[in-house]
Amino acid sequence: MKSKLAVVLAMCVSNVMAQDFKLNEAGYFVNEGVNVMSFDDFYPEGHQGGVSIIMNGKRIATNGDIRMEATPGQWQPVPRKLKRETGENWILTSLCYPDSSRHLAGGNPMIYPDYNLKYQVRTEADGDDIIVTVDLDTPVPDYLLGKAGFNLEFFPGELFGKPWIMDEQTGIFPQQPNSPMVKADSYLDQHIGNYTLSKNTLPATVDRLVDNSEYCPIKTDNLIAEPYATGMKFTSCPDDNMERITIESLCGSSLKLYDGRMNHNNGWFVLRSEIPAGATKGAIKWRISPSITKGWMYKPVVQTSQVGYMTNQAKQAVIELDKRDAGNSTAQLYRITAEGEKLVKEIAPVEWGNFLRYRYVKADFSDVKEQGMYRIRYAESESPAFRISDDVFDRGVWQPVLEYFLPVQMCHMRVNEKYKVWHQCCHMDDGRLAPTGNHIDGYMQQPGIETPYKTGDVVSGVNIGGWHDAGDFDLRVESQAGECYILSLAYEAFKPEIDATSIDQHKHVTEIHQPDGKNDILQQIENGALSVVAGYKSLKRLYRGIICGKLRQYVLLGDASAMTDNIPGNDDDRWVFTEDNPPRELSTAANLAATSRALKEFNDTLSQQCLDIAKAIYNGTQVNNMYASSMKLKAAAELYLATDEKQYLDYIVSMKDIIKMHPEMCGWFLSRVEQKVRDMKDKKVQAWIKVYRNGLDKYAEELRKDVTENPYGVPYRPSIWGAGWDIQRFGFENYYLASAYPDKFSSTPVTDALNFILGCHPGSNQASFAGGVGQKSATVGYGLNRSDWSYIPGGVVSGTALIRPDFPELLTFPYLWQQVEYVLGGGSSHYMFLVLAAKNLLNR
Repeated sequence: MKSKLAVVLAMCVSNVMAQDFKLNEAGYFVNEGVNVMSFDDFYPEGHQGGVSIIMNGKRIATNGDIRMEATPGQWQPVPRKLKRETGENWILTSLCYPDSSRHLAGGNPMIYPDYNLKYQVRTEADGDDIIVTVDLDTPVPDYLLGKAGFNLEFFPGELFGKPWIMDEQTGIFPQQPNSPMVKADSYLDQHIGNYTLSKNTLPATVDRLVDNSEYCPIKTDNLIAEPYATGMKFTSCPDDNMERITIESLCGSSLKLYDGRMNHNNGWFVLRSEIPAGATKGAIKWRISPSITKGWMYKPVVQTSQVGYMTNQAKQAVIELDKRDAGNSTAQLYRITAEGEKLVKEIAPVEWGNFLRYRYVKADFSDVKEQGMYRIRYAESESPAFRISDDVFDRGVWQPVLEYFLPVQMCHMRVNEKYKVWHQCCHMDDGRLAPTGNHIDGYMQQPGIETPYKTGDVVSGVNIGGWHDAGDFDLRVESQAGECYILSLAYEAFKPEIDATSIDQHKHVTEIHQPDGKNDILQQIENGALSVVAGYKSLKRLYRGIICGKLRQYVLLGDASAMTDNIPGNDDDRWVFTEDNPPRELSTAANLAATSRALKEFNDTLSQQCLDIAKAIYNGTQVNNMYASSMKLKAAAELYLATDEKQYLDYIVSMKDIIKMHPEMCGWFLSRVEQKVRDMKDKKVQAWIKVYRNGLDKYAEELRKDVTENPYGVPYRPSIWGAGWDIQRFGFENYYLASAYPDKFSSTPVTDALNFILGCHPGSNQASFAGGVGQKSATVGYGLNRSDWSYIPGGVVSGTALIRPDFPELLTFPYLWQQVEYVLGGGSSHYMFLVLAAKNLLNR
């Protein structure tokens, strides 16, 4: 009897302990399916940072930290993390304001108040609760009382239409922000800090960032939505055991529920406690009580290509499981017929192992070659439907990039699609030479850059060609020339035939789904080249980029033509930036050399202009570091392929050291040179070929190791941003190696990179990153139409991001640029190239 009682008591103790939060080896708290991270992430301006809560496979709340605004956005001050320590069951993070490296500086400049603060945030487990305590070293100054506070942001995409309770008050999280609003003084009016910047920093001016005459995204603490409720205890989603969180203030400072979307379209819901006057020790103390679902297990996710597979292609489903899931269920492959689903085969998955927070098995069905529609099931989960067919890539897969995405992104154009106008003709007033100093989004005008213009002058002739980069409506030289490069190499390698669009550069009109008898890929190469060449002709050098001069314009959503009045010479014109940047200039020279080859016999004049500019940059640009030298090597390679001139081959042959040290960097673009010269009798050339091939052997061995790091066969190493763009570039570059040296390089990384983009990637979201491609795809993207929760077909999003340290995430939310942004100079065009490359390799 005593023995049975001891067993029962032991089981009860075990159950109680199972409900306690414990700090795991990865450094965050775990309790069944609930995780609480504390300052693992470092990107609060992108809603990744501070204290974060993941419940049963969904990130519910984040950015728990001290902020200087009730509802901050991308442009408001963030703290600097100084130190993070962990103990038996606690995490202590030391932080400070300001982060002087961001004050009026960097790609996302911020303006910090005159407040030097050091503080600590302690998170500790208390049974099935988490206690968060904030200690300040100095009290909040009077002018920041009511502004400085501890915020926790709740993801709106998961909450629309769901209830909340604050003490005795109740409400529903609304689909849109609602008035009334609260007006207050801004600390930017009188209390801007004066901080020492690094020696070589060229700061922005406050006047450049702050415009008091209109809505200013960087000055938003003066007009916010009134709190929905105020109290001491708040519960989100009280009716849902899977998402319910209760938060109680233990420090006497009340909780307030705000809607951050009132002053930032991309804002989240914010729960907040203001820091009381005079408070230091225990200034904020919260008890966070998430609902714990005992025995919760991550549901298996069956990951396949959304498009499908060619008959002779290797075919594997990657199945993502909870690490605690020790089961070995059998996978079933079904063929979808007119009579319903029919079981084709049972598949015993093969164990792959653990990656990030999951366990993985793989189900191989490469032997299935019968053409048709299929689906894979595993336990209670299933894949989207996909095809097996030799024409699987032939329609509606790569074409949307040229059929929709690139036309929609075209600048200086009215873009029509039958009854629809994507945007009116825009930016015909481009542009005025930018003033000296730091700007936004990585733009900076250095003093002393020689051009025929002075600051504020209208730069003539640059109102032609180009594509808007993502949703920001700017034209970066690497985006324009880089896009031309990828399209040109795709045209050289595969000669794709497509004519679904009419483009008239003289009338500045593009008509989607109105053929004009010209190859769309060549017309798009021409569009990008026109912008780069026009800039060079006018400035006598490359532009760095063309971007709006005001932050209010930069955050514009919708029609690009609303940004300016198309009348040159006034304050709404975009700014033209220049720079002295040898690596970027030489990379652009390489891009233009390749572009010149593609445009021959299509636009011979523009082709020659591209080649002449590439030569001029190559001859006139000095290099003084390894990276610049590698870009000159790339330019030499593309110029040699364009001209056969010996000077370029001589330079390539002389650069054996770079090839020895970095074959992964230059091996792919030199493959076409090596194929061209491999039969030459020249001893120096043959010596170079030997060094080059030895370098390839070294890289091939490294690559074989790299592709085994995760179950997807590609180098997936995200920091914050989704790694999709990097993986597409990886596949693009490896096509040339697999194509030229099949004895050294497998084609599998190329097809695996494509499968990754099309749905076989970490996390519960199985979507294809290519909008409108596949049964499920990213149809909410960060493009010009993001405020409509819509997408641009053929736009490829950045993809699954990493919530540090180990949670892969792809949210359906249009404002998370690090997950769903489109891009030029890669992204969609690399994806298009991958589809054509996979088809080419599999048809050999």
